[in-house]
Amino acid sequence: MARHNIVFGRDQSVRGGANHHAPQFGQSARTAPAQDTQWSSGFAPQGAQQGDSLEAIYARPSATGHDTGRMTLKDALNAITATLGIIVVVGFAVALLPYALSLVAGEAGAQAGLAITGVATLIGVIGGLVAALVNIFKKQPSPVAVIAYAGFEGLFLGGISGTLEYFYPGIALQAVVGTLAVAGTVLVLFRMGVLRTSPRLNKIFFVAMIAYLLFGLVNIGLMLMTGQNLRDGMLGLAIGGLAVVMASYSLVMDFEDVQRAVEGGVPRKYAWRVAFGLAVTMVWMYIEILRILAILRGD
Repeated sequence: MARHNIVFGRDQSVRGGANHHAPQFGQSARTAPAQDTQWSSGFAPQGAQQGDSLEAIYARPSATGHDTGRMTLKDALNAITATLGIIVVVGFAVALLPYALSLVAGEAGAQAGLAITGVATLIGVIGGLVAALVNIFKKQPSPVAVIAYAGFEGLFLGGISGTLEYFYPGIALQAVVGTLAVAGTVLVLFRMGVLRTSPRLNKIFFVAMIAYLLFGLVNIGLMLMTGQNLRDGMLGLAIGGLAVVMASYSLVMDFEDVQRAVEGGVPRKYAWRVAFGLAVTMVWMYIEILRILAILRGD
């Protein structure tokens, strides 16, 4: 099976498709042969007695994801909504600070708002990186760690969006619309079966990702030493466009990971793991689209 999002690289439950800890279809929790007192799904009904007739047992409703403790699509959607919702709410509140303070105190208020967004951006970058590493290397999914990541990313996105919005009015809304348009298109094409991953495309993606990260490190070093930014001009637009394409492919990986986790019957807590993976991709896509718009607006 093709390797998917790097967020799940250490996660055997999602990677392997089937849950290695939860009972499988047609088996009991102790992997013993199915008995007459088990449901057709392989889980013994609550309150079932050995004397119950087969007709009474089979008349009971089938076990649901809630009954078995397995992750359902609803669980994944709830976790994804909560994670992205925190990012949006926090980011929106921070991004509005320069404009809100300018209405209260004029130019001085706007400058104070920009100072706050700058601090929020720095805190978001550092906190988001730490929280992301915790989520990636943590063996078991942690809702608290995912929510913490969402909060820090909200600070980061809100800070950088508020700063750019002050110099290029309307750019944040354009970036949001662009991100939703790309993500929505990828989702529709995925649901139609048009977009799928493959082992060959995955290899190309990971090679491109390594090259992208190395280019970013070189660019940071060049900026620190000379102040020159390689992400400006036509080269910046080309790199940004490539990054959006890569983020779109990563989003397809995320959708397949959600699908695989649901079909494989992983524990319900893994809904937060797939929510984290999708949030990472959406943040990356938004930043790249915002960068492209900033280059276009700056010319």
